[in-house]
Amino acid sequence: MSKAMVVDDSKAIRMFLSKTLAEVGYEVCEAANGREALRVFEREKAAISLVLVDWNMPEMNGLEFVREFRSDPGRASVALMMVTTETEVEQMVKALEAGANEYVMKPFTKEIIADKLRLMGVLQ
Repeated sequence: MSKAMVVDDSKAIRMFLSKTLAEVGYEVCEAANGREALRVFEREKAAISLVLVDWNMPEMNGLEFVREFRSDPGRASVALMMVTTETEVEQMVKALEAGANEYVMKPFTKEIIADKLRLMGVLQ
């Protein structure tokens, strides 16, 4: 079973995304901010193949996380999707340039998440 990590400071969003990912076959771990996510990834890195990350979080925001995460070439194969309330095109461009593979704006549905995962090639 593939493993995914959901990074969001909102417990409700983490629960929704975790449930959605579990329904499509992922084992899921969670983190409440980018700094915690880096620690979780180091512990679980052999198993994690997908990360969904929010932009606006305390301690280390999603963009900072994406930049730090992608600074290690060993993480290049991990699919990374930004899931955020940031709706400006320039924010989307920043996230994609930093290394996000996809970008989803809140609010979203399970279907939108599944469609993006298919586009990323991580879901049949």
